Amino acid sequence: MEQNTLHGAILDLDGTLLDSMGVWSEIDRELLKSHGIEPPEDISNIVKKMTIEESSQYFIDRFGLPLTVQEIADIVESMAAEQYRYKLQLKEGVLEFLDGLDRMGIKYGIATATYPDLARAAIDRLGLSSRIQFLVTEAEFGSGKKEPYIYYECAKRLSLGKRQIIVAEDALHSIMTAKKAGFFTAGVFDRATPTEEWQQICALATVTVKKISDLLRLI
Repeated sequence: MEQNTLHGAILDLDGTLLDSMGVWSEIDRELLKSHGIEPPEDISNIVKKMTIEESSQYFIDRFGLPLTVQEIADIVESMAAEQYRYKLQLKEGVLEFLDGLDRMGIKYGIATATYPDLARAAIDRLGLSSRIQFLVTEAEFGSGKKEPYIYYECAKRLSLGKRQIIVAEDALHSIMTAKKAGFFTAGVFDRATPTEEWQQICALATVTVKKISDLLRLI
């Protein structure tokens, strides 16, 4: 990376800052089982690339759930609410990483696919809301991370060019999008990431780390 030009960071929430990917994997399965459907092994890896609306429509189209897109979205949000409001914790090294960014004067914000109310609840409970420059959610912005526009919006809010920003993500599709758009990218390991996907992340991202605080040595 061009360290001398790095002045901002766009941070993913689930799987990057928050130890939450296991929750979503369980919810995907519970939703299908509640309708008498045995969940495919790869279901969570498929829907994690989608927006809330896209994943809800996918459950209808593939599995024939007798619900509307909004009904599925509301059910899934209610299933995740307790975890986000009361239980989920930051991943190892996150506070150390944010402290380091603060010392270096690097501005940062969060871009997430998570439901807006749940993301804010977790961020507030864990003391991050006063530290971040912004929170941009896919649902409110109207575009997911398969397209670069959410990253462009974050760069605008940081008032920085894309070669002044690093994007930290745990998902391959997000890293692919950010890198193609011209940002520096950091792949952050998550235990829920399949081995093959992690190998692809290592091959693609500008840098990769097992815990996010390790990035402080590289920026």
